[in-house]
Amino acid sequence: MQELAATTVVLADDHAIVREGIAALCTSHGMRVLGQVADGGAAIEMIAALNPDFAILDLHMPLVTGVEAIRRLRASGCTVKLMILSISREESTVMEALRAGADAYLLKDGPGRHLLDAINFVRDGGVYVSPMLRGAGLFAKAEKGRPEEPLAALSPREMEVFSYLVNGLRAKDIAELLEISPKTVDTYRASLMRKLNVHDLVGLVKFAIERKLTTTSPQR
Repeated sequence: MQELAATTVVLADDHAIVREGIAALCTSHGMRVLGQVADGGAAIEMIAALNPDFAILDLHMPLVTGVEAIRRLRASGCTVKLMILSISREESTVMEALRAGADAYLLKDGPGRHLLDAINFVRDGGVYVSPMLRGAGLFAKAEKGRPEEPLAALSPREMEVFSYLVNGLRAKDIAELLEISPKTVDTYRASLMRKLNVHDLVGLVKFAIERKLTTTSPQR
C-alpha cells in the first residue's frame, strides 16, 4: 500500500462517532484530517476552502445530501477526490453517486481496509466500488422489464481495468498497478469491450463520459 503520510482528508457525517472512527483510522495510517462537519452544506464550504486530497461524505446528511454536495462541487470545477460512505446497497443509489461525480462508494459496515484500498485506488485514477456490493450482487441481472446497466456485466477486475483505461492509463501502467502482465491487461480490455459492445478506446471513453464516470476527453 502506498505511503499515505502526505494525504489530507475532510470528513462529513452527521454522526460524530462515525466521523471520529474514520478520523482515527485515517490518522493511524499517517493521513491528516483537516476538518470534520455534520452536514452537506458545511462540507461544500470546507472542501472549497481547504482543498483536501480526499473528502469522505455520508450519503444521508441534513440540509444537503452527500450526492448533492458532490454534484454541486463538481459543477463548480472541484477536483478533490470525493468518496461516498453509506449503508445503502441499492444499485440505483450507487449509480447516482457515481454519475454525480463520486470517485468511490463505500459501505459503512465494511472493514477499514476497504477505505484504505479505495484511497490508493482512487488516487491512481480509478473509480472504486466496495467489493461487498459486487459480492452481494449489486450489479446483478436486471429485473424483467428494467434495462440492465451494461457495467453489470463486468467482473471486479474488469471494472478496475475499465476505470484505469478511461482515465488515460496505458496497459503497461495498469499492469504495474495491478501486478499483472500487460498481456493479461489486454485480455481484460478485450473482454470488457466485448461486454460493453465498444470497439476501441475512444468509444470506451465516450461510454464512461456519458455515465459521468470520467472527465477524460476522447483522444482522436
